[in-house]
Amino acid sequence: MLDWNWLLPLVWLVIIATGVVMYVILDGFDLGVGILFPTVRSESSRDTMMNSVAPFWDGNETWLVLGGGGLLAAFPGAYSVIMPALYIPLILMLLALILRGVSFEFRWTAKPYQQAWDWAFAGGSILAAFSQGLVLGGLLHGIEVENGAFAGGPFDWFSAFSLMCGFGLVAGYGLLGACWLLIRTTGEVESHARRMAPLFLAAVVLFAALVSLWTPLRYDYIWTRWFSVPNIFFLWPLPLATAALVAFVWRAIARGDELKPFLGVIGIFLLCFLGLAISSYPYLVPPSIDLWQAAAGQASLQIMLYGVAIMLPLILGYTAFVYWTFRGKLREGESYH
Repeated sequence: MLDWNWLLPLVWLVIIATGVVMYVILDGFDLGVGILFPTVRSESSRDTMMNSVAPFWDGNETWLVLGGGGLLAAFPGAYSVIMPALYIPLILMLLALILRGVSFEFRWTAKPYQQAWDWAFAGGSILAAFSQGLVLGGLLHGIEVENGAFAGGPFDWFSAFSLMCGFGLVAGYGLLGACWLLIRTTGEVESHARRMAPLFLAAVVLFAALVSLWTPLRYDYIWTRWFSVPNIFFLWPLPLATAALVAFVWRAIARGDELKPFLGVIGIFLLCFLGLAISSYPYLVPPSIDLWQAAAGQASLQIMLYGVAIMLPLILGYTAFVYWTFRGKLREGESYH
């Protein structure tokens, strides 16, 4: 007989993880386009870059609502600890996303005096990506918990490790954005993206290697998870597969491929996410609160699951429809405005 008190939190963990992964990949590439904005000077190139994500960016952020709202509803014990511990970077992220969303609309109406909105779009994208890295770093760094409640200070998240995660996520989103532009654009914008992609890929490799070394050396439970016997024999293919994908993406960019680099980078993100999940499981607030301690009651999880069973396919269907409708190359001068 199934133990629903054990199974339902696992199901909800998968749902929330799906929302987070979809957000990182989908909103990651349009944040990446904003990160690349300061690297081009031509107004027409910036117009093309912004138009390449114009039909998608607001729908992409739907997944952030699923991840954050799902955490609140399904795991209130974790939410009540994570939010006060990471309020500052989370508020910075939300303000940056608002600034970026406003700049999407105001940049077009402000022409030919749109330079301030160019910087707002780029700054909002960079700050949002960096803040998300701070949240990740602060969570992995550990949150002080006493009797199931946050017991630390407002700046406990601030550390060299969280800063490194912030820069690493900016590099990762920049790489996603460059590879997206290979698919969606032509001419000078595509050529520029192909020149930038290897630089961001090298930065991603550097930061991923630093995180992979730092976490097991700093945290005993992560060292045990990865290097104890027999775990090490089952987990060693993961970093090898990541290295193979990095080589694949590098060659695909050099060969002039358009779709393969983007798909390869998605694979790298998925493997990195899997590595973080392996390091942290079963904790939602490492290393204090696991998913069963943080979960809502069985009845609540079951009722919400019915809603997700209806809404999640609709969101996936809408997302697929939009991407199919606006498929193909965006040529210079074309616009959705």
